[in-house]
Amino acid sequence: MTSEFVPFGLERIMSTWENEVDYNLCESGVHPLTARQLVTEPGFLESLLDTEINYPQSNGNPELRENIARLYPGATADNVLVTVGAIQANATAFLTLLEPGDEVAVMVPNYMQLWGMTQNFGHPLSTFALKEELGWGVDTDELERAVSDKTRLIALVNPNNPTGHILTQDERDAIIRVADKHGAWLLCDEVYSGAERTTDVETPSFYGHYDKVIANNSMSKAYGLPGLRLGWSVGPKEVVAQMWARQDYLTICATMMANKLAAYALRADVRPRILARTRDYVRAGHDTLEAWVAKQGDVLRMTPSQAAAIAFIRYNKQINSTDLVMRLIKEKSAFVVPGDMFGLDHFLRVSFGLPAPYVNAGLDRLAEILDSVD
Repeated sequence: MTSEFVPFGLERIMSTWENEVDYNLCESGVHPLTARQLVTEPGFLESLLDTEINYPQSNGNPELRENIARLYPGATADNVLVTVGAIQANATAFLTLLEPGDEVAVMVPNYMQLWGMTQNFGHPLSTFALKEELGWGVDTDELERAVSDKTRLIALVNPNNPTGHILTQDERDAIIRVADKHGAWLLCDEVYSGAERTTDVETPSFYGHYDKVIANNSMSKAYGLPGLRLGWSVGPKEVVAQMWARQDYLTICATMMANKLAAYALRADVRPRILARTRDYVRAGHDTLEAWVAKQGDVLRMTPSQAAAIAFIRYNKQINSTDLVMRLIKEKSAFVVPGDMFGLDHFLRVSFGLPAPYVNAGLDRLAEILDSVD
């Protein structure tokens, strides 16, 4: 490990301020479901109330793993490990696949978890960029330069956080081609699959298209159930088994109630209803945000988000993004994520997957701060 610990800036600033403001537009998912909205089947509710609040099977209850496996062509329950959120899935895969000295290539901008973990565990780090001038597409030249025969792991987020970009087929093919050339693993954070704005076709997983893939997802983003704290990894059976062994040291398991509720949400007759609700929030909210950005004239520039309930917006002011956000918090009791948290100043990540009156009120306060700075 490095002697100087790299904090997880995004999570720390969010946990510090998200519950201290009137308008929190830093969330990256849609407005959460209530238990009543999720469970519409009286018989299931009764069975839930009769459930012993015990440990579930530590790698995930069989019904849940089977429901997850059906989302990935060719997968079975043995390819699935249920985790405490996608953040644990990412970390456990990282700890399983890497040995001292292995190099890691990370897509930027992204959630930045693995960017920080790579440094904290002393692994050589390289990056390849999504470029604003490419519509937040992959710079394939940078990808080629970032990956070598020493690269053990390529980490990416698709659809992307914070830009909402969905990798094109050409971009996917390029990533797989480079990974295969160097024998590298792909660690794919796919938590926004199902939250598409411009299509009803779900973003395809990398799983099944290359033999060295760990695909991670969760109930938090596209499903609007972040409080379940339940995620999963899908990958080769032998690697999933190794990850399970490491999970025994970390979290043991997700909760029984989370297993039960997630299995219900991922049923073939329930899941489409949840994703339709998510897309309604994403599409309506994006329209609201685009209209607001247009009103700000040349102060703001936004590449439309293709998925997720977030947009990455460039602002044309001199003030640093963290300084701007701190003024927004202290003077207006509103909150968006500064671009600094993703390594890109003069950007803001803004959430729009919330009720329209709430979003509009938060955006009005952001506009007031932007008007007051140079």
